[in-house]
Amino acid sequence: MVEVITQLTDKQKAVTIGVIFAVTVAFSLLFGENVIAQAIVFLIGWYLFTGNRPIAIYIIFKTLPRDMKVLVRYIKLNYYLKRWDKKGWTVGHVFQSIVERHPDKVALQIDDHIMTFQDAEDLSNQVANYFHALGFHRGDTIALLMENKPEYGCMWLGLSKIGVITALINTNLRKDVLLHSIRVADAKAVIVGTELIDAIEEIRKEEDIAKLPIYQHHDPMQVRQNLPQLSGTIGLTDALSAASVDAPTEEMNKGKVSDKMVYIYTSGTTGLPKAAVITNARYMFFVLGCGFMVGVRQSDIIYNPLPLYHTAGGMVGLGTVFLLGTTTVLRKRFSASNFWTDCIKAKATAAQYIGEICRYLLSVPDRPHDTAHTVRLMFGNGLRPQIWPQFVARFNIQDIGEVYGSTEGNSNLANIDNKVGAVGFVPVYAEYLYPVTLIKCDEETGEPIRNSEGWCIKCKPGEAGIFLGKIIRKTPARAFGGYADKKASEKKILRDVFRKGDAYFNSGDILVRDIFGYFYFRDRTGDTFRWRGENVATSEVEAVISNIVGLHDCVVYGVEVPHVEGRAGMAAILDPKREISVENLSNGIRGCLPAYARPLFVRLMDELPMTGTFKMKKLDLQQDGFNLDKVSDPIYFLHPDGVYRTLTREDFEKIQSGNARL
Repeated sequence: MVEVITQLTDKQKAVTIGVIFAVTVAFSLLFGENVIAQAIVFLIGWYLFTGNRPIAIYIIFKTLPRDMKVLVRYIKLNYYLKRWDKKGWTVGHVFQSIVERHPDKVALQIDDHIMTFQDAEDLSNQVANYFHALGFHRGDTIALLMENKPEYGCMWLGLSKIGVITALINTNLRKDVLLHSIRVADAKAVIVGTELIDAIEEIRKEEDIAKLPIYQHHDPMQVRQNLPQLSGTIGLTDALSAASVDAPTEEMNKGKVSDKMVYIYTSGTTGLPKAAVITNARYMFFVLGCGFMVGVRQSDIIYNPLPLYHTAGGMVGLGTVFLLGTTTVLRKRFSASNFWTDCIKAKATAAQYIGEICRYLLSVPDRPHDTAHTVRLMFGNGLRPQIWPQFVARFNIQDIGEVYGSTEGNSNLANIDNKVGAVGFVPVYAEYLYPVTLIKCDEETGEPIRNSEGWCIKCKPGEAGIFLGKIIRKTPARAFGGYADKKASEKKILRDVFRKGDAYFNSGDILVRDIFGYFYFRDRTGDTFRWRGENVATSEVEAVISNIVGLHDCVVYGVEVPHVEGRAGMAAILDPKREISVENLSNGIRGCLPAYARPLFVRLMDELPMTGTFKMKKLDLQQDGFNLDKVSDPIYFLHPDGVYRTLTREDFEKIQSGNARL
C-alpha cells in the first residue's frame, strides 16, 4: 500500500490526505472532543500514507488538537470565500451586507470622532458617485495620501465600488520617493489630507504632477479649525457632502473578485517602493485568513495604532471592519505611554501590534493599569521570542496571534496556539494541501542551491532555507498578483523549482521548520532589512547618500542591535581623504529620508570590500557592525536630534546594554 501511494501525483496525494482529514472530522463530530478517537482514525491514514510509523505516532498525539482547530477554521475560511465568489461579491458587496445587519453599530473611531457602519457606507457611496460623475473609469488609479482617520478606508472602499484602484501612499515619503510612488501607479489624480498638503506642494511643479487634479480633504476637526484650502486644489469635503449616498449598484455589479482594488507599497528586495497589487480576492483571503485563524470575533473592539497605508493596519485592521463587522479604534500615531490607557478607554477586547510595539510597551515603567484593560487577544507580526513570555505575563494577554506573510505574497502562516517564537505552522502531513516549503540557499547571496539535475533542494527539519509558496493561478489563495511593475513581479517568481514548469513565490525570507511543522523566522535575504516596522530598501538609501556626499561609493546594510527588533541601518562610505562633511550629511539625510530609513550608524572607510566581480561584500561589513573592538574606521552615531556624532565608547556600551535612545 505504501509503495502504491508514494507513486501518486501531487493532486492525488492531496485528495488522499483530504479524505483522511474528512474521516477524522466525521469522527470528531461523532465523538466530540475525543482526541483518542480522532487519533486512531488519523494514525491509520498516516500509517498507510507514509509508513513512517514511530515519528508519525509521536507527531500526531502532539499536534492533533492544534491541527483540528486550524482545520475547522480553514474550512470556515474557504466556505465564506466560495460563498462570496458564487454570489459575485466584491469587498463593497460584503460590507453592504454587514451594514444591513447593524447600521448603527460603531465601525470606526478616533478620539471623539465616531463613524457608524451606515456613516461609512454613506461616505464610501458619496466617494464612488462623485468620482464616477467626474469621469473616472474602471482601472484608473488615484493616489491617496492621508493620515489615520475614519475617512481613510471610506475613500478607497468608495473608489473600489466603481472599479478605481487606490494607491495607498506612505505618509512618510517626500520629494523623489513620493514622486516615484505616484508615477509608478500611473495615478490620474491625488487625494490628500490637509495635514499632508505640504508634501504635495513640494512636488507640484513637476511637469507630470502639475497636470494631475489634487483633491484636498478636510476631516471634521480640520473643518472646525477653518484651515485654508491650498490654491489650485479642489475642496473634496464640500464636494462629497453634495454627492448622493445611494449605492452605485450598477457599477458595483460590474466588478469582479479578480479586479485590482488597491496598491500597497513594499520595498521588496531592491530599488524604490513597489506597488503591490491587491485584488478583491487577495484582500478577502488575507483578512479572513488572519481574522479567522487568530480568533477575531465580530463583537470585538479592536485597537489599531498602526498606519493605514500599511498591510497590517490598513489591510488587516480595516478589513476586520469591512469584512467581519468588528469595531476598530484608530490612533493618529502609536504612543507607548498611552497604549493601555487608550485600550481601557475604548473597552478594547483585541489590539494589533508589530514587533517594535511590543518592545516599546515593555520599555515603559510598570503602571497599575498594565492589566486593567479588557484585551484578550493581540495579533500582528514580529514579536520576538526573547520578549514574548515577559510581554504576555506583564500585560496578562490571553492569546497572541502571530501572523506571517508579505503584502504581495501567497505564502502566509499563522500561530494560533501561543507557541512562543513561531510565526505559524503547517501540519507536516498537509504540505500537498497547503504547498509552502523551505529550500536550501547560499547564506551570503540568498540564491537557491540546486542539485546535479537542476532542481531545488528541500530543507529538512532544523535546516534554514528560503520560504516559498507554490503559485496556482486559478486558486485566489495561491495566486500571485505581483506589482504594478511587471518586471518587478517576475523577479519574485522562482521557476522550475521541483519540476519543469512549476512556479513559486520567493518570499526572500529565511525560515526554519521543526518536526511539528512550526516555522520560525531567521532573516531576510537580498538588499532589504526591516527597521521600525518598515522594510528599508538599501539601494534607495545608497542612492540618496551617494548624492549627498558627492557621488562617493556607498553601501548600506542592516546590523543587529542588542535588545531591538529588526536591523538598524548602517552606511559605509568611501572617504579616503576624509573630506565628507558630517554636518552636511546629517542635514541631507534628515531632509531626504523618512526617519525609519535613516542609517543609525555611518562608517567612513579608505576602501570598500568588493568581490572579484566588483560587488560589495556586505556580509563582511555586517559582521563588523559598529563594534569598536573590531573597527578602527571612524563610526558616527545618529543622535535623537538628527545629528551624526562620533560613536564613543560610552555610546557603544549604552547601545549594548539597551539603555541608549535610538
